[in-house]
Amino acid sequence: MKIKFTKMQSCGNDYVYIDCIAKDGFDFDGFTSNQIKDLVVRLSKQHYGIGSDGVIFICKSDVADAKMRMFNADGSEGRMCGNGIRCVAKYVHDNYAKKRQLNIETLSGLANILIDKDKITVNMGKAKIDASKTECLGYKVTCIDMGNPHCVVFQKDIDNIDLAVIGPKFENHAMFTPDRVNTEFAEIVDKDTLKMRVWERGSGETLACGTGACAVAVAGVLNGHYKKGENINVLLKGGNLIINYTDGCVLMTGDAQKVFEGVIEI
Repeated sequence: MKIKFTKMQSCGNDYVYIDCIAKDGFDFDGFTSNQIKDLVVRLSKQHYGIGSDGVIFICKSDVADAKMRMFNADGSEGRMCGNGIRCVAKYVHDNYAKKRQLNIETLSGLANILIDKDKITVNMGKAKIDASKTECLGYKVTCIDMGNPHCVVFQKDIDNIDLAVIGPKFENHAMFTPDRVNTEFAEIVDKDTLKMRVWERGSGETLACGTGACAVAVAGVLNGHYKKGENINVLLKGGNLIINYTDGCVLMTGDAQKVFEGVIEI
């Protein structure tokens, strides 16, 4: 079986994108959940597959311009992906709907997206704050759901954190069962800038995480480091994102790029 794919990235957060809309596109509904999981794991593997943070299927939608089904590298399905949805929007814009405003359906609901040349802004909806969780593994934490669950820790010198050790402990902590959690370590840079590292459930440390950047910015406001309604520049290993948090929504702005297209036989 041959599968057409497009490799895309945003801030270094790279996924394999598979078109399920085209006439000769991938038949997502024709496969079982276990078959989809096995396919995702195979395609995502470095050296043995295409290599990626996961696979995103671009499907038809009855309520939006397209529907996004996002899977982590371990085959688990996520409800939302901030960097991924910008790439989906770019793909749909370039191939199916050449308009500035798009709606993309996700498992977390509809996302409204504005495309302005090389910058794409996504309305990520309202931040859901879990005030019941304030401490984990001896760290002060701020837990926020941005379509995916996040646990944010503020501290200095995040570059020297052994994230490969501490990340899995957060991800699999009993506090976050059964869904697990994405964990961000964030460091204040100045009055409008912060930097972060992220451990994504099912993928490990990645160069960027859009929903994670949103969660970190919201946590920064909640902890008194920044102000609502002002742009916060979030520095990630793979690039920068601009986040603006208000009571009504969280706006995320960044780029999205096609890396290459190909066909893989499995």
